[in-house]
Amino acid sequence: MPNDLDSSMEQTILLAAERLFLEKGFAMTSTTEIAKEAGCNQALIHYYFRTKEKLFEAIFEDKLKIFFSDFVQISESASTFEDGLRRTIEAHFDMIRSHPRLPFLIVNELSTNPARIDSLKARFLPIVGNVYTRVEAWLEDEISKGTIRPISAFDLMITIVSLNASLFIAAPILRQVRGMSDEELERFLDWRRKEVVIMVTRSLRP
Repeated sequence: MPNDLDSSMEQTILLAAERLFLEKGFAMTSTTEIAKEAGCNQALIHYYFRTKEKLFEAIFEDKLKIFFSDFVQISESASTFEDGLRRTIEAHFDMIRSHPRLPFLIVNELSTNPARIDSLKARFLPIVGNVYTRVEAWLEDEISKGTIRPISAFDLMITIVSLNASLFIAAPILRQVRGMSDEELERFLDWRRKEVVIMVTRSLRP
């Protein structure tokens, strides 16, 4: 059974690897760099995670769980559908805002290494399936009341993810083109956070 020291070192390695993967991508990050960043030797990385691929998958899985757990918890605790939808969009937006390089990492890795999708499927399918079922029931209830137009959970989730993620993918370009300062960029992100909620909410009207 792992002791506190084991857990602490494992977490240190995960955080170090996450920083490097987000900054440089999977292919350009070596276990040597991860070990240096974590302040340990490569043997410990192999001890805890066996391979760089498994370390990456552990980080990737953690990020997916963060998003999907928020999605389920909000849909179950919301007082109204519109309130739950708003909170879901904002939670997803804030998660990406805290990890702005995450969309780059996901798009790059899944497009350059399609085989990774198959390796992750078995682990993530139960999580995604559970969320999909709950959100679908959430939507069907509102559709039956006539408060929103017919839409599938898949379409809604793709819309939210696309609107939120695309902004952070484009943000570095927008910042350069418009010459935004850090403060201006933060104000712009605050405004877009509200705009995405408005766009998605309006798109669901009957």
